Amino acid sequence: RVQLVESGGASVQPGGSLRLSCATSGNTYINYCMAWFRQAPGKEREGIAAIDNEGTTTYADSVKGRFTISQGNAKSTLYLQMNSLKLEDTAMYYCAVEGAYYSGGPPLEVYEYSYWGQGTQVTVSS
Repeated sequence: RVQLVESGGASVQPGGSLRLSCATSGNTYINYCMAWFRQAPGKEREGIAAIDNEGTTTYADSVKGRFTISQGNAKSTLYLQMNSLKLEDTAMYYCAVEGAYYSGGPPLEVYEYSYWGQGTQVTVSS
């Protein structure tokens, strides 16, 4: 069973930076995708960044150029470096894993992912 635990959420001012981490265990898939999602109050959960076992990445337009997804050397930790944070980045951030390979690149759709963490809160306010 895959387990995920997010950390690193905090309150920051606009323009600031944060790095989120997602510690994973039980991921024995050879082919897999890992992704970050977020959900603001009253809004649907949205995918913002994903990476697969080959290192291919996908980003939502809303975060492209500001956020970077990466894996640790052991590939058991997923990171999200968030720079130039905006008020609209305020949300609960979740990491997710799916044991599959997508030839078109790792997806950002919620329904593609089976395993989820509990989330970490990011608040951007002045």
